[in-house]
Amino acid sequence: MSSPESDKNSLQGDAKTPEEINHEVGEILSEIYIDPEKEAAVLKKFDKFVLPVSVVFLVLSSLDQNNMGNARVFGFDKDIGLKDGQFGNITLLANVCTIVFEVPWVLAVKRFGANKPLGAALILWSFCTLGTAFIQTYHQAIAVRMLLNSFEAGLAQSFAYLFSTIYPPSLIGKRIMSTNLAMCISGAFGGLFAYAVQTMGTQRGLAAWRWLFIVEFCVTIFVGALGLLCLPKTAETAWFLNDEEKEIMRLKRDRDFLRRGEEKFERKWIKIALTDPFVYLLGIAFFTSSVSINGFNVFLPTILSGLGFPSLSVNYLTIPVYVLGLISLVIQVYFSDRISRRGVFIIGCCVPVVIGYLICVGSASGAAGYTGMFILVLGLYPISTLAVTWISINLQPDSKRAIGMPIAYSIANLSSLVSSQLYPSQQGPRYITGNAVSAGLTVVAGFLYASCWVLLKRRNQKKAKLLAEGATTNGLEGDMSLDTMYSL
Repeated sequence: MSSPESDKNSLQGDAKTPEEINHEVGEILSEIYIDPEKEAAVLKKFDKFVLPVSVVFLVLSSLDQNNMGNARVFGFDKDIGLKDGQFGNITLLANVCTIVFEVPWVLAVKRFGANKPLGAALILWSFCTLGTAFIQTYHQAIAVRMLLNSFEAGLAQSFAYLFSTIYPPSLIGKRIMSTNLAMCISGAFGGLFAYAVQTMGTQRGLAAWRWLFIVEFCVTIFVGALGLLCLPKTAETAWFLNDEEKEIMRLKRDRDFLRRGEEKFERKWIKIALTDPFVYLLGIAFFTSSVSINGFNVFLPTILSGLGFPSLSVNYLTIPVYVLGLISLVIQVYFSDRISRRGVFIIGCCVPVVIGYLICVGSASGAAGYTGMFILVLGLYPISTLAVTWISINLQPDSKRAIGMPIAYSIANLSSLVSSQLYPSQQGPRYITGNAVSAGLTVVAGFLYASCWVLLKRRNQKKAKLLAEGATTNGLEGDMSLDTMYSL
């Protein structure tokens, strides 16, 4: 009996178009049977070994970003002589590096596997974190933070891509959720961590904010290195799988051939990804909604301080906000996966974000502003998780996904160039302009996400019409072919 691989090779030897080959390959590979219980057991192993590592890596990365806000409360601006707007410039230029290096990091994971690129990123950004503790001038701050963001750039997207090679679409959302789960954890416990460090005061001639980054470096290099040992190169060669389980993952890859494509990166998908309107429409939608996310994550301590809360209180007042955000994130992603719908949840999440920011705009009361943060966070984190999930399950195969996902994410991260300028200290304590812009762009985001839904809905309708007419191909490949339908 011939193997699926040999069947694919024989089909590729015929004088047929790529889409006809894919259609026939799909019919062959759909007959591959994998015991559901054994497959579920293998996926649980990835949950045990890989998922916690992603959370740890992302918590450490997010902690570093959030601690820049805490460092300002501790006197960062004054100690290195920052003037109005210069902190925003540091954040802006660092985020430019994030945008530039996102695609290369994901392609590195596709080319070399997960362990080597992500391991290198961890070590390099750890030493940049340490370097942050010893900066003395504005220009040193720019250089160190630009380097750090270059090394952290593709972290979230790389894990999202890795999960797309392991889990089926119906389960991937709960794993991609680890990105924002990490943000909530780092936000909550980062406040406690920062509070504890601040109580140290000046030690050995170093200000509290400098110790914040020194301690963070020690934690990152130790805990992250332990986590690095758990990362596999690929899903099919994971060190924690036995021979039977590795064979199950290889069969799973064959079975999912139409979604995954060839193991080797195919350059033709670069053009296909770059010319797919969905990549740009979702990226722009993600951009408009991410302004509020970036502003919230980086400037929440500054906002609370500006609303009149003392500096020591700021750190623990952020904790319940992040905890509520975590609860909302878990609930909405769970039900989104369960009913296989993304668009309606994303659009709905825009509503509390707008309401929360408008409360901050409309009232000078510190209590009202703090309440607005609780309302806002109900929708803040699910939006980005669901957006990344939406594009990861709708771009096929892996080669297209490795290009399209980070491109959309890079467009979204342009928002950091906007949000970094929205909360200059001279506009405190209410930051009316920043909060108003965040609210307005979230409204725009709701309409753009709705446009994404309409685009995919129309594509599905066209495919359904052709199939009803008896067509077997529409002359397209990957997710654009008749072999798949888009998830709405």
